[in-house]
Amino acid sequence: MTTRSIQLHTEIPGPRSREIVARRAAAMPSGAAVLTPIAVASAHGAIVTDVDGNNFLDFAGGIGALAVGHTPEAVVRAVQAQAGDLLHICAIVASHEPAIAVAERLNALAPGDLPRRTALMNSGAEAVETAVHICRSFTRRQGIVVFDGAYHGRTNLTMAMTSKFALFKKGFGPFAPEVYRLPFPNTYRRPAELSEDAWVDWHIAQLEHSFTAIVDPSHVAAVFIEPVLGEGGFHPAPARWLQQLRALCDQHGMLLVADEIQCGMGRTGKLWAVEHAGLVPDLLLTAKSLAGGLPLSAVVGRADVMQAPHPGGLGGTYSGNPLSCVAALAAMEIIRAPAFLRRATELGERLRARLLAIQARHPGWVGDVRGLGSMLALELVRDPTSRMPWVEATQAVNAETLQRGLITIRCGLHSNCVRFLPPLDLPDEQLDEAMDALDLAMDAVAVKLMPAGAA
Repeated sequence: MTTRSIQLHTEIPGPRSREIVARRAAAMPSGAAVLTPIAVASAHGAIVTDVDGNNFLDFAGGIGALAVGHTPEAVVRAVQAQAGDLLHICAIVASHEPAIAVAERLNALAPGDLPRRTALMNSGAEAVETAVHICRSFTRRQGIVVFDGAYHGRTNLTMAMTSKFALFKKGFGPFAPEVYRLPFPNTYRRPAELSEDAWVDWHIAQLEHSFTAIVDPSHVAAVFIEPVLGEGGFHPAPARWLQQLRALCDQHGMLLVADEIQCGMGRTGKLWAVEHAGLVPDLLLTAKSLAGGLPLSAVVGRADVMQAPHPGGLGGTYSGNPLSCVAALAAMEIIRAPAFLRRATELGERLRARLLAIQARHPGWVGDVRGLGSMLALELVRDPTSRMPWVEATQAVNAETLQRGLITIRCGLHSNCVRFLPPLDLPDEQLDEAMDALDLAMDAVAVKLMPAGAA
């Protein structure tokens, strides 16, 4: 008999979790949100153990930072070995081999056959902001183009680039200027009379219009696009639309930047999500799963573009920290293996099948199942015709999954999607156990929230 991964011994949250979360509330600002009421003691693979001894399956994955799962052995060994030799030197002061090795590896793994350079940073937002600096330096232009639903970070400049106002931007302005937002082809919310192809055609035509009505391309330094929207709801960008973006950038001297901070590192079944569209961006941004959960980000790009900033124009105290770099080398070795990427694809297919089965059982309020590879989401709506976002149902589902030992969190422009970001080598048994918990959670929410008889 297979041992269950989910093991719950107390009420959720348990007494020790409640105590620690209460200490957090007393010591830290409420603006630093927390999506679950549990406190974690340890984790390995997909299993998270809280301070009360309960075991959960983690499908939040550090919001995309754990493609190789929690505490993978190779990453842990690399960090332990490095910690005794060098914790910090600052790359501005001197060079160290792990940082150079990470840059060399990323230069070799980036899509396209071009000379490349890599700049190492700490966070995804820092990589985005650094990319803006590089693109402006190279083009001598100021404009930055982004899209509806985008999430690029929480610094002032990246908040200007981020789309979701109420959750991330309210009360924090004024924001950085010279950011221009264009429509994104959300095929789920297209007009009822249009097919997906027709809706994509309209958005392709709208690109031409936007570069007249909203901003002239001669003013644009770079176009930033998430190949799969992350916080915006796991919408894959249509390949034809991405290819038209590439053509317009080539035509007008704009740089195309792929923000793969959440959707990269094998999450979609390929190392980079742009590979699904056969796209080669000028710059590619990576973070989150790059270093197996440690803080590291990178801007990888054309050598001529990356060389544009003056010496001293890039850098930071902790950029390319030795511990994060050795973790990244170990994590990339795992992720780039063909067998690992095949498993990510297989996992995504199995996960999608289970989510589609859930949608078939709850067609009145599971509006969409979407994503790419193992980056998948359910969009919950009040009814399938109006597609009005049902935020309360999303909150209820995430609460119910936690009660059954499965950690899930929200996403989406309206916060009405349940996102799934499991480790990419998750065993079938654990995936099935997680989906069984989700099944029960969906049934419970249907009984609680649906009108009598509708559930």
